[in-house]
Amino acid sequence: MQRLNAWIRRHPMVVDSAWAAIVLFLGVLPDSGANTGWRAGVQFAVALIIPLLMVFRRRYPDATVAAATALGVGQIVLGVLPAASSIGYLVFAYTGAAFGSRWTSRLALTAGLAAGPLTFWQIHPTKVLRDEDGDILQRPYQLGESVLITALMSTPFILCWAWGRLTRVRRAYLVELEDRAARLERERDAQAKVAVAAERARIARELHDVVAHNVSVMIVQADGAAYVLDNSPHQAKEALSTIASTGRQALVEMRRLLGVLRTADTAEEYVPQPGVEELPELLEQVRTAGLQVEFATSGDPRELPRGVELTVYRIVQEALTNVRKHGGPDVHARVAVDFGERELAVLIEDDGRGTTDEQLASGGADGQGHGLIGMRERVGMVSGSLDVGPRPGGGFRIRAVLPLKTAH
Repeated sequence: MQRLNAWIRRHPMVVDSAWAAIVLFLGVLPDSGANTGWRAGVQFAVALIIPLLMVFRRRYPDATVAAATALGVGQIVLGVLPAASSIGYLVFAYTGAAFGSRWTSRLALTAGLAAGPLTFWQIHPTKVLRDEDGDILQRPYQLGESVLITALMSTPFILCWAWGRLTRVRRAYLVELEDRAARLERERDAQAKVAVAAERARIARELHDVVAHNVSVMIVQADGAAYVLDNSPHQAKEALSTIASTGRQALVEMRRLLGVLRTADTAEEYVPQPGVEELPELLEQVRTAGLQVEFATSGDPRELPRGVELTVYRIVQEALTNVRKHGGPDVHARVAVDFGERELAVLIEDDGRGTTDEQLASGGADGQGHGLIGMRERVGMVSGSLDVGPRPGGGFRIRAVLPLKTAH
C-alpha cells in the first residue's frame, strides 16, 4: 500500500486522468433534454474540454483554472444549463487554492461564491404548486428562499476551495519540516566535525606532553649512562633502569591516548588519567634525570575534578620539561600547589637562563609553539588563568589559577 501511495505521488497525472475519464463518461451520457439544438452541442463541447483541463491541472494550475472559469462564464452567458460534467468545476475550485498562485486562488474563491447566484439566476427558478382544484401553479421564490438556495449551491465550491487551501498549508508545513530536518542534520554534521577537531587537538596536546617529557628524560639518562659507563657501571645501570621505567610509563600513556580512538564497544579498560597525587612520582622521575626540584603544598588537599587534576599534572610536566631543555646547567626548580577554598594555584619557577622573547612570542618555551599554547588551552578549558614570563631575579615563572568545583 505504501508503494502504491508513493507511486501515485510520483505520477499525479495518472490520478487526474482517471478522474477526468469519470467526468467525461458522465458528460457524454444523454441528459434530460434541458439543452437542445445548438446549446446541446455547446454542452457536449464543454463535456470534452473540462476533462481535458483536469488532466493538466497540476502542471498548469493557473492556466487551467482561468480557462475553466472562462468556460463557466461563457456557459452562463450562452444560456447553456449545467449538466453532469459541471461537477468538474468543483475540481478547479480545489486546484486554484491548492496549487495556483495567489491571484488564481482568489479567482477560484470568487468564482465559487458567484457560482450559486449565477446558476440560480440562469435557471429562472419558480415554485411548482397546486391549487385547490389540482391545477399546477408556478410562483417565484421569496427573497429569503432565494438567498438560502444560492448559498447552498455555492457551498460545494467553497468547501472544495477550503480543502485546497488546507492542502496548500499542509504541504508548506511538510516542506518546512523537511528543510528544518535537513538544516538540523547539517548542523549536527558540523558540530560533529568540530567535536572531532577538538578531540584531535586534545589528543595532540596529550601526545606532546607525554612524548616531550618522557623522551627528554630518556635522552638525559642515556647521555648520562654513556658518560659514566666506563668509570661507574653502577650509575650507568641505574640510568638504564630509569630509561626502561620511563619508556614503560610513556608506553602506558600512549596506549591510553590511542584507546580513545577505539570504538566504544571495546572491553579493554583504560589507565586512569594522572593527577595531583601522581606529582611526587613525576618529580622523583625528574630528580633522577638530574634536575633538582623542590615541592611544596599548602591549604587543605582534597579530591579535585578530573579535568583540574589532569590540567595541574600536565602543566607541571610541561614546565619541568622546558626547564630541563632551556634552564642550563645546575638549574633549580620549585613547584608549589596551593589548595584554596575556591581555587587552586600552581606555581612553577626556576633560576635558570629563562626563556628568550622569541621563544615566548612563538607560544612555548620549547620554541615550537606547542608548550605554552597547550597550557593556555588546558587552563582555558577549566575556566582558569595562566601567567607566564621571566622572573625578576632571573629564570622563568609559570603560575596557573584554576577555579574549583565539587568533584564528581
